[in-house]
Amino acid sequence: MRPAFASVSLAVALLTAPPHGFAQTNPPPDPPHRVWHASWVTHPSAPLREPLVLHFRRFLTLAAAPSSYIVRVSADNRFILYVNSQRVGDGPARGDLTHWRYERFDLAPYLRPGQNLITATVWNWGVYAPIAQMSDRTAFLLESEATGVDAISTPEGWQVEIEPGHRALDRSSVTQRAYMAAGPGEEINASLYDWSWNTPSDGSSNWVPVASPMRDSIYPGVNLAHSADATGDNPWGLVPDPLPPMAYAPASAGQNVRVQVVNGQAAEPSLQSFPQAPVTIPANTHVHILLDRQTLTTAYPILTVSGGKSAQIWFTYSEALYDNQDHKGDRNALDYTDAEGVKHPRRALGLRDSFIPDGGGNRVFEPLWWRTWRYLDLDIRTADEPLQLDSLTAAFTVYPFEERATFQSPDPDLAQIWQISWRTARLDAHETYMDTPYYEQLQYIGDTRIQALISYAVTGDDRLARQALDAFNDSRIPEGITRSRYPSSLPQNIPTFSLLWIGMVHDYWMYRPDPAPIRASLMGIRTVLDWFAQYQQPDGLLRELPWWSFIDWVPSGAIPTYDSHGESCVTTLQYLGALSNAADLEAAFSDPIFAAELRTRAAHVRAGVYAKCWGSARGLLADNPDKTLFSQQANIMGVLYDVIPKSQQQVVLRKLLTIEPGTTPNGVLSASYYFRFYLARALDHAGMADLYLASIQPWRQLLALHFSTWPEVPGNTRSDSHAWSAHPIYDLLTLVAGVEPASPGFHTVRIAPHFGSLPSLTATFPHPDGTIEVAYHRQGKALDAAITLPAHLSGHFVYAGKTWPLHPGANHIHAP
Repeated sequence: MRPAFASVSLAVALLTAPPHGFAQTNPPPDPPHRVWHASWVTHPSAPLREPLVLHFRRFLTLAAAPSSYIVRVSADNRFILYVNSQRVGDGPARGDLTHWRYERFDLAPYLRPGQNLITATVWNWGVYAPIAQMSDRTAFLLESEATGVDAISTPEGWQVEIEPGHRALDRSSVTQRAYMAAGPGEEINASLYDWSWNTPSDGSSNWVPVASPMRDSIYPGVNLAHSADATGDNPWGLVPDPLPPMAYAPASAGQNVRVQVVNGQAAEPSLQSFPQAPVTIPANTHVHILLDRQTLTTAYPILTVSGGKSAQIWFTYSEALYDNQDHKGDRNALDYTDAEGVKHPRRALGLRDSFIPDGGGNRVFEPLWWRTWRYLDLDIRTADEPLQLDSLTAAFTVYPFEERATFQSPDPDLAQIWQISWRTARLDAHETYMDTPYYEQLQYIGDTRIQALISYAVTGDDRLARQALDAFNDSRIPEGITRSRYPSSLPQNIPTFSLLWIGMVHDYWMYRPDPAPIRASLMGIRTVLDWFAQYQQPDGLLRELPWWSFIDWVPSGAIPTYDSHGESCVTTLQYLGALSNAADLEAAFSDPIFAAELRTRAAHVRAGVYAKCWGSARGLLADNPDKTLFSQQANIMGVLYDVIPKSQQQVVLRKLLTIEPGTTPNGVLSASYYFRFYLARALDHAGMADLYLASIQPWRQLLALHFSTWPEVPGNTRSDSHAWSAHPIYDLLTLVAGVEPASPGFHTVRIAPHFGSLPSLTATFPHPDGTIEVAYHRQGKALDAAITLPAHLSGHFVYAGKTWPLHPGANHIHAP
């Protein structure tokens, strides 16, 4: 059984690695629900739902260094935990209030005999917070397993202070007209900042004993916060974070590619050595220093300066540089040429941070949340003192995926496409999957389905995908469908994405051996289909749905469209795929009778779509029964879900393959990079996967523009990094190398390569039982294949219409 779509390895050393070579081990997992003995704490008088930065501290005196010292930590919104001024970790991973994550750390590597200082920075950006950040109010929680005099659980012994020198910037600081949902820029005003807060010597009078965040309880005089999972006024339903810590690793902030002295006495050559060496900017000078990393990154910039009292440094983080019309071009280009042939410097636009030095030495700016950039512009204005730029580095952060799959061929373009696809997938994966790491950082179902498949195929790591499956299931509204994205403080409903969630559950069933996530999702799948059933007409088609039924971006905006009676063919096609997927899952896990009902419903829908939407004059499916609009999307799904008869599928696909993204030839809307994922599946379904390599010409064309990650849409794209466009890395493994699960749980494998014009290739593919290795060499029509399977894995090999059995271990096949 094949997957029914109808239905640089990351090995990094932490910047704050445990001292003395200590190898930190992960303690055994917590039970889903546990009894807590710590209490949530906060500042006694700060406004807890307004933008706020707090520091917490507690001293701990130990007779000897412990071999283990486990703590569980959470906060609203977030925390960074330190021991003796060393960064231990951060969190919590994003969730909703009912599923509020906490993190576990072993502090033993950081502790020593005598006095120790345990500290944390906690922040809440209030109305400026990322849309992906759900929240109730600013609070902090820490529980230690140690008891007695060695215990440090909140609240006993903890103090807190407000940090006035670190604040969120409002939207006016962003120098770009684009939808931004990833959170605010930040400003550190060094003259207001408590630079000694994280040291034992800080004797500031601003430290006060912590208080309960439930101080405004509706029960006067009653503290309901003694237990972290208490009912009543406590809003946080604590659950363990199932994910590993995100990476926090040394990285370059970029190379100096341009210095512009706007005014003042600085000499450009004297500043070009930064950040490789310190430089000094004279007093009363305004300069721009532009850094280029060559590739996009997600990281924390870390700038150290000395002197320069009352200077201001603006950091502008940009995926690409822009001309005077705010258009991007070749991503390597530093200049553009106007209509008169005059060259002008391109500029960085986007999210900005601010740093205002106080004249002190070794002042460090590092934002609390990571940034995304290829280009970083430092806009520096000094006042009456010179400013020394001591250093600028970065701490790279992503989900710690390991690149276990490989793909090698004689085509150098494919090597670049693989590398760029993997970089895109990595940068769009943190404690959730993200549509874009720059603009939104939101986990959308349409994007996430593709990202999860990349994770299975390239890394074999399903933990982030399981997080996403659970999140979407948890997001279901009373009407029955899921939210389009989750977690999200701003609700958004795209009903068609609920159908793709069903497909995502089906994908997991095929690739991963653990059935628990599927069983947990079955009730939600039923409520989604029940919701859609009320919009199904007697002819099988869906009438117009409420909210936004997004299918894909097209040159004219987005589809679907509806006919004069409010019916849509393309929306119904996506519904048909979900019915087929759900029927497979019901048959395997729950109710074969209901599965049969779903298949009967799917057959009725399939017949209705063909009867009302097939345009015989054009030989294509229309987007609506009025047959006023045609698209690649409708016909891709028409092939994939067998609405278009088998005898006509290849004819239709050959028509589709002549259409480039961003065009509308003969009135047929083109599919975006995103929906060409489904085009690849349709080619395979119709027996045309040997044309796949020819179909990725749009990605080859992007190479000439020096993209380091794949864009959201063709043309003048907003986002330069959208993981829904990274699916060629998955396609190279599953279509070209041909490795796919043949049965649920990947218990057997089907290997059916499609070379196009390639004479040879080798690939490795992570499997739950080990690694699948393939090596192919062709001479004319003859093929020599060497295939190695993990122990206990068997399957079959398909080539040129013939099938060979595969067994565990080495397999050698010669196809004349």
